Amino acid sequence: MIEIVRIYDMKQKEVINSSDGVRLGFISDIEVDMENGKIIKVFVPGPSKILGMFGGQKEYAIPWDSITKIGEDIILVEIDVDKALLDSKY
Repeated sequence: MIEIVRIYDMKQKEVINSSDGVRLGFISDIEVDMENGKIIKVFVPGPSKILGMFGGQKEYAIPWDSITKIGEDIILVEIDVDKALLDSKY
């Protein structure tokens, strides 16, 4: 049986890196391949700066294939956080 999950429901689940147990946060955006109708990446805001200032905004760009488990309350991913942490385009 195929389980259906809505984007709204996914945004309510905390993203945790199973490699080191670090809590990354919650999904803020997704990247979709419109031609094939597939999710390419999910985005999670990066670590906060002091009062949100001093430096550009960073975010974790997590490839869909790096999601190892979507549970009731959490999403487990396996990523190298240094490689996944990028400057936000927005």
